[in-house]
Amino acid sequence: MARYEVWAPYASVRVRVEVDGVEHELARCPERSGWWSGEAPEGDYAFRLDDGPPLPDPRSPRQPLGPDGPSRAVDHAAFHWSRTGWRGRALPGAVLYELHIGTFTARGTFDAAAEHLDHLVELGVDFVELMPVCPFPGRHGWGYDGVSPWAVHEPYGGPEGLKRFVDTAHRKGLGVVLDVVHNHLGPSGNHLPAYGPYFTDRHHTPWGSAVNLDAPGSDEVRAYLIGSALAWLRDYRIDGLRLDAVHALVDDRAFHFLEELSYAVERLAVTENRPLFLVAESDLNTPRTTAAREAGGHGLTAQWSDDFHHALHCALTGESQGYYGDFARAPLAALAKALRHGFFHDGGWSTFRERGHGRPFGSTAGHRLLGYLQTHDQVGNRALGDRISTSLPPGRLACGAALVLTSPFTPMLFMGEEWGAATPWQYFTDHTDPELAEAVRRGRRREFAEHGWTAEAVPDPQEPATLLRSVLDWTEPRRAPHSELLDWYRTLILLRRTRPELADPDLGAVRVVYDEAAGWLVVHRGPYRVAVNLGPGEAAVPLAGTGREVVAAFGAAPAAGPGVPEGGAVRLAADSVAVVLTG
Repeated sequence: MARYEVWAPYASVRVRVEVDGVEHELARCPERSGWWSGEAPEGDYAFRLDDGPPLPDPRSPRQPLGPDGPSRAVDHAAFHWSRTGWRGRALPGAVLYELHIGTFTARGTFDAAAEHLDHLVELGVDFVELMPVCPFPGRHGWGYDGVSPWAVHEPYGGPEGLKRFVDTAHRKGLGVVLDVVHNHLGPSGNHLPAYGPYFTDRHHTPWGSAVNLDAPGSDEVRAYLIGSALAWLRDYRIDGLRLDAVHALVDDRAFHFLEELSYAVERLAVTENRPLFLVAESDLNTPRTTAAREAGGHGLTAQWSDDFHHALHCALTGESQGYYGDFARAPLAALAKALRHGFFHDGGWSTFRERGHGRPFGSTAGHRLLGYLQTHDQVGNRALGDRISTSLPPGRLACGAALVLTSPFTPMLFMGEEWGAATPWQYFTDHTDPELAEAVRRGRRREFAEHGWTAEAVPDPQEPATLLRSVLDWTEPRRAPHSELLDWYRTLILLRRTRPELADPDLGAVRVVYDEAAGWLVVHRGPYRVAVNLGPGEAAVPLAGTGREVVAAFGAAPAAGPGVPEGGAVRLAADSVAVVLTG
């Protein structure tokens, strides 16, 4: 026999568990308001509330037939973990690599992705960050429409597949970070509203009613989400979580949900005797996200830095539409500010928002910000899903890589970036509801029509070819010019690992010199100078110190080795970069 329990305060008369087609009555729990429990045989199960249809368990650990099907228990103790000796590692000093299981390989499974982990070991990264893996209707999607926050998408390989992936990564010395979504559930397959007040109209988000973090019933909703987060870290031995769009987690309670979550993860880390961490995606530009709980903060380990990305993107591409406009007026100045102070928007005017935005970062701990040249958002949310590598020459890509990988931030790469992948990464879906599929298709085309795109030019998210175009081509890294760029990424990551000054997270120690008109910029990292020339022609880039050795270079720049030019300057051709050790 097995014990079944469910929080279903909206059930007024009865709750039954249906196990392999046979119904069994559950009883109210007198000591736990809204909870029902009872014993029944083991098997695939669903709950019936009053006389309603069978519904999957909100805490289902497995959905073998998809989000609308019956639930299945998982015996986490039955999995045989390898004796890897992996005891985790902290986030500071690490390099992350974001990937999507469904398009990392043609097979689109955990096992297929694990076959390429040696590539990441040779690249030199420390953590693999998986985009969401919770179940969603259909086979293919980004994963942000997941509806079962305790389960694993079956087409990827289900719970066992995820554990095999994590186990393999740990054997190879790689940590694993998982992207989780607490701010909404997908529009299809979401059965939580039938059970209880999981959502509230007190607040609204881009996805509709907000997740209930502060209205009546919110104690159980918070426990539900925190329990899910801890399960990934404990049962799947994940090392850290990336929290999607925490600015949409609206919570007016004195003890903010993020603060409660960070406290729970800290306690679990002590129990597990290994480092565990939380990384937020936040649009708020507030230091509260990563400030210590004792100082009134939420206590998260780090957050993504879109400011750094936007400034770098504008400097490399010259784009100025939408939110890039604030950075495009003087991109090198914006980039310098982000490198020195963390936030670009720190209280000043934001043209895109038509108001002031943000406040000073308030810390010199640069490792608390993730810096990146590309992410799934910044590629996939473009009309064509085009990577920056499709419009820039290798030398300019190398400049961007150098600024990311020698920055005071925690660097993160997006899959394929390291070889300048020519494949796009587009917005693809596999909605099984025809009306929802059509609504998504129309919405995508309407969104980009406002920016001048015709409907025919915007890829159809439901078209299988959209997914297939987005799969990485693993023959590219073996061919020029991809192979040369890959070597450059490996060189930079090795330099970051072996030259501590290039990984120093102290924002107060960063100095940036630039010439906006000429297009060159130099980042001072202790005795090292990271010099990039983004201008149209050759430039003599001042180093503010006698050059002693070019330790790495890409493009028509000086070859690595001694003999750096006289006069404290290095001559760089357009789209060139050099890392110089000064005397």
